[in-house]
Amino acid sequence: MFERYPIPTPFQVGPINAYLAGRTLVDPGPDSEEAWAELLTALEEHDLTPDDIERVLVTHPHPDHFGSAHRFADRGATVCASEPCAEIVGDFAGRWAYEREFFTDFFERNGMSAATADTVTELPEAFLNYAPDVDVDVTLAAGDTVTVAGTELSVDGVTGHALGELTFTYEDGDGDTVCLVGDNVLPDITPNPFLQPPTESGGERPRILPRYNDCLARQRDAGYDRLLPGHREPITDPAGRIQEILDAHEDRTAEVHELLDGPMTAVDLMHGLFENLPVTEQFSGMSEAIGHLDVLEERGEVERHERGGMIVYERT
Repeated sequence: MFERYPIPTPFQVGPINAYLAGRTLVDPGPDSEEAWAELLTALEEHDLTPDDIERVLVTHPHPDHFGSAHRFADRGATVCASEPCAEIVGDFAGRWAYEREFFTDFFERNGMSAATADTVTELPEAFLNYAPDVDVDVTLAAGDTVTVAGTELSVDGVTGHALGELTFTYEDGDGDTVCLVGDNVLPDITPNPFLQPPTESGGERPRILPRYNDCLARQRDAGYDRLLPGHREPITDPAGRIQEILDAHEDRTAEVHELLDGPMTAVDLMHGLFENLPVTEQFSGMSEAIGHLDVLEERGEVERHERGGMIVYERT
């Protein structure tokens, strides 16, 4: 039912998959002229113009997925996303400022120099150029349904890659169960379980990777026949691919446990995992190191302590 159109992005991950069915567009891509030109070409193949798009579904609030949604909203399209996603895309600069304030201090407490922490948290400001704010007209949640081109899609919420990420599942004409999964499952990339700040200032930081593993296990057992991911080719062996991601997570968790030789900061572990990691990749690196420490802490294999304002980890 959905046709896939790779849309160029300025990000390392490469093109993002926009999906079109009838007059509904899923994840229209970043706000750039190059991306817009590709979208126009895709629409022309169906004798459509941007004015003809009636609805935009956003899987999650990352610039490469929602950035150009405002162009369709300005032409009258209804934008649909989860409530957490709506809050972020409605004030993306505000969200960036909140995350920067939290993570600058958080990274310093986890062993990063003040200068590096300031640089790491400032870098995403460039993403603002590709993600103008957009108002969400309809908020969706797990259990909702959306009808697209005469087919009912079941909405589900997933945890792992981004706050407020949604998936959309339907049965195709051959009776196969198909799911648009955004970036929660990707075909040949292990999705980043990015660190997230507390939902409210002063609250507890969510432990993303443990919940992501739980979510992946649920998706593995859901009986999907095919997955339509946010990047690269469709996934024809969903259970097998998801198990590969879970196995990769488990291998990395074991590696972090082995590296933890005496009290260490998350930065020490990040550099143990990734030698000579450029500053542009250190948010992802810290997300990985701390995510696996969160898993080990939940299992009771690692303890976290504060020493002189610094967070250190050691084996139990």
